[in-house]
Amino acid sequence: MSEQASTSRMLSLKKYAYLLVVVPPLLLPLSQWLWETVGYANLFAFFPLLFVYGVVPVFDHIIGKDPVNPDEAVEVPKLSEERFYRLLTLLCLPMYLAVMFYAGHVFMTAELSWVGQLGWLMSIGTVGGIIAINVGHELIHKDPKIEQWAGGLLLASVSYGGFKVEHVRGHHVHVSTPTDASSSRYGQSLYQFLPHAYLHNFLNAWKLEAKRLRHKGHSPFSWRNELVWWYAFSLLLAATCGALWGWMGVLFFAAQSFFAFSLLEVINYVEHYGLHRRKLENGRYERPDIEHSWNSNYLLTNLFLFQLQRHSDHHAYPKRRYQVLRHHDVSPQLPSGYATMVVMALIPPLWFKVMNPRVESYYKGEEHQLQSV
Repeated sequence: MSEQASTSRMLSLKKYAYLLVVVPPLLLPLSQWLWETVGYANLFAFFPLLFVYGVVPVFDHIIGKDPVNPDEAVEVPKLSEERFYRLLTLLCLPMYLAVMFYAGHVFMTAELSWVGQLGWLMSIGTVGGIIAINVGHELIHKDPKIEQWAGGLLLASVSYGGFKVEHVRGHHVHVSTPTDASSSRYGQSLYQFLPHAYLHNFLNAWKLEAKRLRHKGHSPFSWRNELVWWYAFSLLLAATCGALWGWMGVLFFAAQSFFAFSLLEVINYVEHYGLHRRKLENGRYERPDIEHSWNSNYLLTNLFLFQLQRHSDHHAYPKRRYQVLRHHDVSPQLPSGYATMVVMALIPPLWFKVMNPRVESYYKGEEHQLQSV
């Protein structure tokens, strides 16, 4: 009884703790306030990066891991229908558009050197990765049209509308197989992974959408192609930035997009490194399950990311809403939260030293499963 009560209290606490999603966008005006108050504008332009990749990892380990999974029979149906959780994700669309144009205004008007400008672009790109892409990812997996459209528009706000098509129809079908460009191989560095991921995922989105349209008897070159709409919205935003601030405004939009979708691909690298679905006797791969993605159950980062780190459960059950995703002890576990792992992935020798033994241990006795680059 006490255990059930404790779980209920924890779920209630987490419900409102998801409001932490407003913190990353607020880091940008906080940075501006700091440099206007203290000085050192070029240094404080990097403040959001310091917070995300420095402060959050420390508190991840201080606060610890999430101890609860919602009860499938009692809590999951109720939580899944609560409008609060859905509204929170939908509100991220106007929130990100507002913070993006605010960041563009600061980029154009603040007295920053090129170093400070780079820091500011990386900062808004990181916010875009957390809000536009992460929340967009949550929404495109849901059936209601309003969530589908909000997810697509969020992704288009960082010029990655193709993710809406490729991720659902490509990545979730081929995850942890050699054909998936978003599944990193054992021994593959991040810098080997990224160029292939950028190109393949862009092209594959168009191929998948063309296939869908031809199957319905339509030409891929028509208004029915949803990618046309997503990229048109990206162009509209770029044109708006250009109208407001000239060619530097277009540069701002392109750069914040690049840093945002690059963060997405780094996360893809982290989430699937070295894991593979076994090939069956009939030549097909086993069904995606909780053992085909790295899991991380650190509470604080999961609250910031709407439980994206419970990625194993997401791949096994893609339509589960973020508030009811579960932790599985049998899933392969990352040694820290995503913020730490992103920094580690940027340093290949460190990444291999930490992660290769974990991959090898996971496939102990089945070393033939290790498919290196």
